[in-house]
Amino acid sequence: MEYSTFGRHVAVDAWGVDFELLNSAQFLQSHMVEAAEACGATVLSVQAQQFEPQGATVLVLLSESHISIHTYPEKGFAALDCYTCGETVDPQLAIDYMLSVLKPETTHAKKLIRGMGEMQVEEPNVKQGELV
Repeated sequence: MEYSTFGRHVAVDAWGVDFELLNSAQFLQSHMVEAAEACGATVLSVQAQQFEPQGATVLVLLSESHISIHTYPEKGFAALDCYTCGETVDPQLAIDYMLSVLKPETTHAKKLIRGMGEMQVEEPNVKQGELV
């Protein structure tokens, strides 16, 4: 049996996010798991770290790869990324879910197409509206 190496990796810098939303590892962990489920991914494990005096990192290990967030509440900034292998799980759906939770004022995003030779860089269609 031959396996595809195709994958998509969406990375987003989110600015202008409320301090309280970015400063709770527990809150972020809950929503990151929901984001993974929203895109059809299989959650294997979760690591979350609350930093002092502020900030959090959450990593959700997926059967298909991962979704992560690193926050700087004092700057209103979050770095989000989601990488999934194969064609059945769309990382953009997980990112859109998290953006609908965080409601940033500004986002900057890139999408990498991986595993097909030279990586392709695309501009994703980022949605910041309703929860998916």
